Amino acid sequence: MTASQSTVPFDPARHEPLHPLAWDEARAHSAIERIVADAEAHFSADTYWPAHPLDRDDGEPATLADSPLYHGACGVFWALDELGASGDAAAAARRIPDLHRLLARNRAWLGASASRERASFLMGDTPIELMAYRVHPSDTRGKALAALIEGNVDHPSRELMWGAPGTMLAALFLHGRTGDARWADLYRLTARTLWRELAWSNVHRCAYWTQDLYGRRSTYLGAVHGFVATALPLIRGRHLMEGAEWSAWERCIVETVRRTADRRGSQVNWPPHLDAASHAQKHLLQFCHGAPGFVICLAELPTSALDELLVAAGETIWSAGPLTKGANLCHGTGGNGYAFLKLHRRTGDAQWLERARAFAMHGIVQTDEARKRFGRGRYSLWTGDLGFAIYLRDCVRAQAHFPTLDVF
Repeated sequence: MTASQSTVPFDPARHEPLHPLAWDEARAHSAIERIVADAEAHFSADTYWPAHPLDRDDGEPATLADSPLYHGACGVFWALDELGASGDAAAAARRIPDLHRLLARNRAWLGASASRERASFLMGDTPIELMAYRVHPSDTRGKALAALIEGNVDHPSRELMWGAPGTMLAALFLHGRTGDARWADLYRLTARTLWRELAWSNVHRCAYWTQDLYGRRSTYLGAVHGFVATALPLIRGRHLMEGAEWSAWERCIVETVRRTADRRGSQVNWPPHLDAASHAQKHLLQFCHGAPGFVICLAELPTSALDELLVAAGETIWSAGPLTKGANLCHGTGGNGYAFLKLHRRTGDAQWLERARAFAMHGIVQTDEARKRFGRGRYSLWTGDLGFAIYLRDCVRAQAHFPTLDVF
């Protein structure tokens, strides 16, 4: 039976049975320490961290070190600092790198696309400049960040990784840190541009964005490249909008989420794309495509209009079980577990925290097994061990701060 014919809105082959392990806070702390110690032990001042085989594109040399926030050195630096500052990894050196050098390395990694993609929130200069501005705030750094954000307003991808929604989130972080009106102005400029760029689907009777991405035009809906990823900074920054402006956005978000939901009995998921042809191809249930990302990105929506859908999505994630692709945030067990932490925070229901911790224990086993299989850890924030370590920390603390989306 294919996924499109299934009575459940996900592909069971992408999931595995949950290990029946009781929550063990000491084991969670030990796993965090082990992940951090492993990262520290494999740091090189020349090459940062070795790229994991699962983060390599076809044809890329195994010796090439990755530098971006998403799957490279910038994200590891950020995670070590975050874990060290919160006191959850005593061994973390909280390295603050030579950020000028990291910028240069990241532009080299971007290669021919550096001039047009350097503002990217997950792959470009913006997160490195944010780290630098936090450590050494200066007018020069501020101007550099403002130029990146303003220069990305019209990016045709209209998604979080490369486009304006990501740099809008950066403006929101900067405004929260400094209170400087220029960041609020850049945030509003981006939001109003995105509003003008919305398209309307007569088939689905809802608004959406197209993404010019990787040489093709798409209609992604999910939490990295799609509609709901853009909803996240809009929801979190609603206090910077006029009342009528936010009300229009809220109606738009609610309507699109409702009309694109794939219901199968009591379960619900969302397809990767709005268009039906792509919908038939995959039924993913992970942060970047599917219900987990919808729950995480919509968790701070002030209206209760989507609460029934979000709870049903959580039940679908629990029913499916952990992902086979490891413990990571983007497409693994840790990312799906964050949906439970968000539901615990939104509903106050203790079962969601219990489920998050059950996924955490399973993820510890997954990271141990992956280390044995590959003979090494996976040194990255969104795709590897460091992001999972932060998920473990949040399970211990019963909090729901998704790395670099909720906190920076």
